[in-house]
Amino acid sequence: MAVKLTVFYGTPDDVEAFDRHYEQVHAPIVARYPRLDRVEVSRVLGGPGGTPSPYHLIAEMYFADHDALNEALSSDAARESGRDFRSIAPSGSFMAISEIVE
Repeated sequence: MAVKLTVFYGTPDDVEAFDRHYEQVHAPIVARYPRLDRVEVSRVLGGPGGTPSPYHLIAEMYFADHDALNEALSSDAARESGRDFRSIAPSGSFMAISEIVE
């Protein structure tokens, strides 16, 4: 069953610097994950009715199955992206693994 790793990034103090680092440094590291099918990155605009959101960016990395995800997460690229995540992730950031049901 297909799975994805979703990363929710809290709102950074310096949005421009965060976005620049994410695009120029972090995303290229993630692109080196083995067996990565695709990546989708979304900038959060807010909630329904214009309510504010505690998140700035959501990154979704798709894999064919749990074995592919586990291979990616045990790679050098994942270790490097993990170190980078810890250095750039604003407060409130977190990751989740999920199975795609539809």
